Amino acid sequence: MKSILVMNGPNLNMLGQREPGLYGHSTLADVEQLCRDTGELLGVVVECFQSNHEGELIEALHKAGRAVKEGKMIGVVFNAGAYTHTSIALYDAIKAAEVPVIELHISNVHARESFRHHSYLSPVAEGVIVGFGIEGYALAINGLVTKMGSK
Repeated sequence: MKSILVMNGPNLNMLGQREPGLYGHSTLADVEQLCRDTGELLGVVVECFQSNHEGELIEALHKAGRAVKEGKMIGVVFNAGAYTHTSIALYDAIKAAEVPVIELHISNVHARESFRHHSYLSPVAEGVIVGFGIEGYALAINGLVTKMGSK
């Protein structure tokens, strides 16, 4: 059975505590369970990974790219948090690894501070899901399976 990697970047380990008016009351554990349940419904295994460190996220993207090339993985759902708006290194990692990525944001970043309006990841993403709360993860997994699952 093929897999999908759900990656969460900096501060997403604080879900449920950090700005619940913006991000909701669900925890990262709740998000991960939603992702695994969604994957089960769609016939894929969902692996979850969170790091506050850019280098660890880059290493995970490289590993995912190898797994895609080996036919073991469909791709990555990636909420890079604030790195979305700052990290050329993550852009380069996605491009170099040739890994299909769905960029995801819990909040509508376009309705927030202007510095959040630009994404370094969007140009190398297969798609972008923004502003649907944690349900965006289920949408992203479904989208990744639909778009890339048959390739």
